[in-house]
Amino acid sequence: MDRKPIRKAPYWILVAITLALTLVGQAHACTRVVYIGSDGVIITARSLDWAEDAGTDLWVFPRGMQRDGAAGPTSIKWVSKYGSVVCSFYSAGTIDGMNEKGLVANVLYLIESDYGKPDGKRPTMSIAAWAQYVLDNYASVAEAVNALRNDPFVLIAPTLPNGSRAAGHLSISDPTGDSAVFEYIGGKLVIHHGKQFQVMTNSPVFDEQLALNKYWEEVGGLSFLPGTIRSADRFARASFFIKTIPKTADVSEALAGVFGVIRGVSVPLGITTPGHPNLASTYWRTVADHKNKVYYYDCATSLTTFWAPLAELDLKEGAPVKKLTLTGGKTYSGNAAGKFEPAQPFPFLPAVVK
Repeated sequence: MDRKPIRKAPYWILVAITLALTLVGQAHACTRVVYIGSDGVIITARSLDWAEDAGTDLWVFPRGMQRDGAAGPTSIKWVSKYGSVVCSFYSAGTIDGMNEKGLVANVLYLIESDYGKPDGKRPTMSIAAWAQYVLDNYASVAEAVNALRNDPFVLIAPTLPNGSRAAGHLSISDPTGDSAVFEYIGGKLVIHHGKQFQVMTNSPVFDEQLALNKYWEEVGGLSFLPGTIRSADRFARASFFIKTIPKTADVSEALAGVFGVIRGVSVPLGITTPGHPNLASTYWRTVADHKNKVYYYDCATSLTTFWAPLAELDLKEGAPVKKLTLTGGKTYSGNAAGKFEPAQPFPFLPAVVK
């Protein structure tokens, strides 16, 4: 179902939500923002905050790949329509990426996720393949929303290699500035679709984040913004910053501004919060230039930033899968499109259908 943003919420509800988040802590944290400039300049950025290094590498996947949802005999199967460049997660799933049409997908942690149970009627898919399925099949946000609103498959969330429960929500954005957020709450798919949904973080669920942010918009602004590393506070700051920086047609200026926003809501390496063990440091950030189809990677453990223009990657059917190895402390600077090397694609983390 599609939902409109919440316009108002009683103050006591906002206080209760904020207090609850403060007392119980939150899941592994991330932030995603969409910048809408002028003259078609659209940029999406996200940070990956996690309790440990998840062994991320970059991958180039061409068109025409045979795919399987990694959820047993009832797994959904497909052939990729579009090539993409993506970030792997524990070499077992796609957590972020951009396809050749400029569609961007970001998976962020959401502990409240409830994907329901297989019904014997729809195919199944490991959540590790969710973002890749979208990048492989759709050219725009509107196309993806229209195809997915009827909930055509059942997501299965296996345990991650570090023992954490796989629980996430998905945001997508495209070169028009359109945006959508997909969450599974109480076993039901909830979709928020529209250009106004420029920011996503983690808990609480998106409806409640919108209510909290509405409160900060009314009392905050330049005079007062919440400053902790909690999800709701990062949501408020990111929302203010991404809408306040100049709306420019200069891509370099826009990129600099967006990098400033996503770094500004990142969590410095080594930060720990007593009593809140799941509030985590930022390990990396990606910034996707939708207009020029350039994918940037900014590693928190390195002093360099590099990028890959999709026009310089071989995405045609039959081209080899390629990998840019980042594990083991490897880093790059500038245009790294020529540094990808042929590799076997990583398998999606298997999910057991119960």
